[in-house]
Amino acid sequence: MSMLQKLLKKIDDLKPMPAVVSKIMAIVQDPDCDLSAVGDIINHDPIITANLLKTCNSAYYALPNKIESAHEAVKFLGMDKIVDMVLLKSTTENLSNEQKGYGLHEGELCKHAMASALIAEELAKKVNIKNKHQIFTAALIKDIGKVILDRNLENSFDKINKLVTKDGLSFMDAEKAIMGIDHAELGAIVAKKWDFSQEMINIIRNHHLPDLNASEGIETAIVYTADNVCMMLGIGVGTDGLAYRFQRKILEALNITALELQKMIADFGEKIEGVEAMVADK
Repeated sequence: MSMLQKLLKKIDDLKPMPAVVSKIMAIVQDPDCDLSAVGDIINHDPIITANLLKTCNSAYYALPNKIESAHEAVKFLGMDKIVDMVLLKSTTENLSNEQKGYGLHEGELCKHAMASALIAEELAKKVNIKNKHQIFTAALIKDIGKVILDRNLENSFDKINKLVTKDGLSFMDAEKAIMGIDHAELGAIVAKKWDFSQEMINIIRNHHLPDLNASEGIETAIVYTADNVCMMLGIGVGTDGLAYRFQRKILEALNITALELQKMIADFGEKIEGVEAMVADK
């Protein structure tokens, strides 16, 4: 069995995506969806409801009063935010462990995923993208391929690092040269196995390659930018983080100035402790 075949087999070792996520994604991917249907799904799942209330009462949201029911949560935060919370709690379980191959301690990949999703959501609002839940979820799981590659990467890191530092390859090209596949492509395969939409699969596959029709693939550009904002803030940088270069032309596709991006970085920097609290609450 080749290394690639072994890696693909490891996808089955991931904790399966909860059925509630598939149900919610099927609803919210319709721009004309009735979000009250999402509320019905949440109310019939006591575990999801408990996790939702825990997140609502975290330091990140800093609500003035304690939320004690799903109804109260919707009242204070709105259904859009509630959907994001459910997706966040349901999709990051696979990301919580230490990723030694990428130099990430326990919880760091999860923190990066959460921060990426929250930043991507703000960017989606700014450029008036309707399918923001799709972007939010894609940003959350874009690095799921790292979980599968991690142990093999740890044993091959010196070879990969040599290709990056000596031969000038991008980290992803070096991953593919040594491992037979890069983490983004592997993540896309996972997303397909989990029955995510083709749009989400494409975002995950190309989240380091926004120059591929950036003006047309605005969703990918958003997730790419969110990922880079996390790197600039030092969130989940790991061993590969500094091997990527931010392409400023992407800001043109998003119609965002460098100054606006700097302000976003500063604003989100103030919320980092809240994100850490959300990770600790998992």
